[in-house]
Amino acid sequence: MLECLILGDSIAVGIAQHRPECVAYVKTGINSYNWNNTNITKRLSAKTVVISLGTNDSTKVNTRSELDTLRQLVKADIVFWILPHNNPNIHNFIRELAEDYRDVVLPITDISRDNIHPTAKGYKLLANQTR
Repeated sequence: MLECLILGDSIAVGIAQHRPECVAYVKTGINSYNWNNTNITKRLSAKTVVISLGTNDSTKVNTRSELDTLRQLVKADIVFWILPHNNPNIHNFIRELAEDYRDVVLPITDISRDNIHPTAKGYKLLANQTR
């Protein structure tokens, strides 16, 4: 089993840069629907899994369904969900999933000027919180 797996969007890319020991299935700008369609056949198991998706989801994406599908396939000792700062509408979905699976939810507390991504300090903090 892998030690660490990081899944998701550009925020996941930034976390992966601070966690080089992890395998990362990440892509800048990807939404949860496209991430699932691209990666769902991959082995999604590790001791620790970090998921950052939903930031790029529009109203055309059924975020709840996509994240639920992904979480059903993830096998891990511990899963960390990163809350998208710019998309508070999906916070409840993520919190509900995390509660159902006894996962950990991490908000982005140090936001860059774009009001989406963490600052360099914020990425480092998230990487450390997921260890």
